[in-house]
Amino acid sequence: NATIEQSICQARASVMVYDDSSKKWVPIKPGQQGFSCINIYHNTGNNTFRVVGVKLQDQQVVINYSIVKGLKYNQATPTFHQWRDARQVYGLNFASKEEATTFSNAMLFALNVLSTQDGACIL
Repeated sequence: NATIEQSICQARASVMVYDDSSKKWVPIKPGQQGFSCINIYHNTGNNTFRVVGVKLQDQQVVINYSIVKGLKYNQATPTFHQWRDARQVYGLNFASKEEATTFSNAMLFALNVLSTQDGACIL
């Protein structure tokens, strides 16, 4: 039973987290400034989605985040979007408005699919 994951979007962005102690946005991994290639992957087998970011510089995975039903996605500015979970607030600082729009459309699609998953037919 092979798992099939396909990318539903790709964008360049810096992956940040909010640091409560300093009240500032900081790179998700210390010293990891710069853009990552961010994809949203859709697992068509179990209908799940995840955000995966890989550093353009050295191909290190900086984020691998399962998107959950009910996640609050906030487009704070045209190029900075954020969401939170129980542990932290994540931010994506996009290379361009177009890439931010592409990503947010895919994120909203994923959240819509997850919210209508109770036996609904997704076409």
